[in-house]
Amino acid sequence: MDATVILLFFGALVLSIGLTPISKWLARRFGVMAIPRSRDVHSHPVPRMGGTAIFLAVLMMAVLLRTRAEFLQMAALLAGAAMMSFLGLVDDRFQLNAYIKLVVQLVAGMFAWYFGIRIQLFQSAPLDAAVTILWLVGITNAMNFLDNMDGLLAGISAVASAFFLVLAVLNGQILVGLLSAAVLGACAGFLFWNLNPASVFMGDSGSMFLGFLLACIAIKLRFIGQATSVSWLTPVIVLSLPLFDVTMVSISRLRRGKNPLTTPGRDHVSHRITNNGYSKREAVLILYLVCGALGVTAVIASASDVWANILIAAALLCVAAFFLWLMEFGPWKLKRIDWEASPKASSVPSSAETSA
Repeated sequence: MDATVILLFFGALVLSIGLTPISKWLARRFGVMAIPRSRDVHSHPVPRMGGTAIFLAVLMMAVLLRTRAEFLQMAALLAGAAMMSFLGLVDDRFQLNAYIKLVVQLVAGMFAWYFGIRIQLFQSAPLDAAVTILWLVGITNAMNFLDNMDGLLAGISAVASAFFLVLAVLNGQILVGLLSAAVLGACAGFLFWNLNPASVFMGDSGSMFLGFLLACIAIKLRFIGQATSVSWLTPVIVLSLPLFDVTMVSISRLRRGKNPLTTPGRDHVSHRITNNGYSKREAVLILYLVCGALGVTAVIASASDVWANILIAAALLCVAAFFLWLMEFGPWKLKRIDWEASPKASSVPSSAETSA
């Protein structure tokens, strides 16, 4: 497995670095550009088809995974992720209505569940199906929301996939580990072009692809000797930063009488950090470190008993509650100018290093 992991990582890395300039050229040719708006963090038009490079890099490496075991699930996982990437690409070009995107996401979630990518926590199949689809759609949108600053989502996805790779290796899950290595390489390669100041954005074609794919990988993880009642907590911890961001943003927008799905703005965690004296690069680095710390916590939780997992969950909830208070009600809360300066939102949430 070691040699194959290295092959997939470096293969995806090289492909992503090489394909991204092509995606930039295509974006300019077909008008898939991020035009600056008052709420955005970039100041000039930037191509936003970089997600296609990430998608193709992962897909081409996944072709090497010719394992017959779980072939249908693997094919369904990639097909669902491809559906998300195509949906995002269409949205980047034509700005689809948020609810149309949500319907397609639900269909992709049901497709994945039908082919065996399932959360199994309850004795009720319908309940497990509902939780599975909610998880897939929720993480897809949480990652889409997090794509609001140069290098942020690609870096967070790289860190998350790195820890999924570690967890897969520790638990002898070859296929999940290899797929995680491909995602890690593709995201790392894209960062070559996407770190501040970014010359290309991934767009929804990348953010929704990565969100759906990482959500599926999280479902497929299994932990040797750990009770099912707490094993679900480990992947949740790894992806808890995007979950926190989408939760806080939703609460903030609802408090202001806005629809969380259709109201873009500079109200994400990254924006609140920059509002308090940190540069954009520093804010992104801080969030990388937070995601890394959460990944280490997840590895510890995966090797711990039930009571230790309960204590870890309680501690993380307390930390999350504190930062929610700090950023929404406390010293780091948004000032009126931070969100009223933005124009009224259209029916389409923004994407690709803009304020989604």
